[in-house]
Amino acid sequence: MTVVSLGAPLLTGLMRQVRARLEGRAGPGVVQPWRDLRKLLRKEPVTAIGTGPAFRLAPLLLVATTAVVAALVPLASTATPVSGSADLILVVALLVLGTVTLALAGLDSGTAFGGMGASREMTIAALVEPTILLSVFALSMPAGSTNLPTIVAGEVTDPDRLASPAGLLAIAALAVAVLAETGRLPVDNPSTHLELTMVHEAMVLEYAGPDLALVELGAQMRLTVLLGLLVTLFAPWGIATTATAAAVALGLALFAVKVAVLGAALAAAEVFWAKLRLFRVPELLAGSFLLALLAVSASYFLSGA
Repeated sequence: MTVVSLGAPLLTGLMRQVRARLEGRAGPGVVQPWRDLRKLLRKEPVTAIGTGPAFRLAPLLLVATTAVVAALVPLASTATPVSGSADLILVVALLVLGTVTLALAGLDSGTAFGGMGASREMTIAALVEPTILLSVFALSMPAGSTNLPTIVAGEVTDPDRLASPAGLLAIAALAVAVLAETGRLPVDNPSTHLELTMVHEAMVLEYAGPDLALVELGAQMRLTVLLGLLVTLFAPWGIATTATAAAVALGLALFAVKVAVLGAALAAAEVFWAKLRLFRVPELLAGSFLLALLAVSASYFLSGA
């Protein structure tokens, strides 16, 4: 949890720096997101008139649910104090809770942009969350459990599962779902403030000061956790299977390297991608859901064989 909380802004800064370099700009630096958070935390808290408890509690709940997900997902080790509770359905439910909380905050602000962003966010989430559930469920069938540490430990001992048709379909589906869940191109553009194309930014326009800092930190932590889930499930090499200090330290170091490499690759790919029209996004997400469904079917038949 500490590594994710402290490293999430650095990952965002690295991705911005990579994109800036490829676009011919100098870039603000890797630690700029931390400077932005520090500046926002020093400002006076401001709450929009007419907002209710949903608007005020959403930043805290977004960070809290993401921190719990970071503790449950076996990012560095499969032998954690909460490994017995790290169930796939619980992790997806916590992700949904953070999404719904932010959407309710957008509606609670009473603005047209907040309602528009909340509507778009829930439309995307209706297809993204089942895709995440099904794609990881396809990997859980050979393990015989929906417990994430058990799934990862099985992949470490039997890496051939990742090269199976079910594994390849699942990684493609989960990759698209992660892009949509984190608001990256081609689903959403995190660097735009054009009202007609915003999704995440439209819901948080009314936030300022420390509340905006928590919202930004929560979004950065979700990006880190979901990229970490992707590399943990499909590149579990080096993850600790015991609770020794040396194994956990090595697992944390490799986790940071793998997420940084994946984030830099994503930022580089975004330079060449264009944002899809809003009405084309459901088609992309429906395709990823179909890939996840095919992964489950392939895993079922291969397990039966």
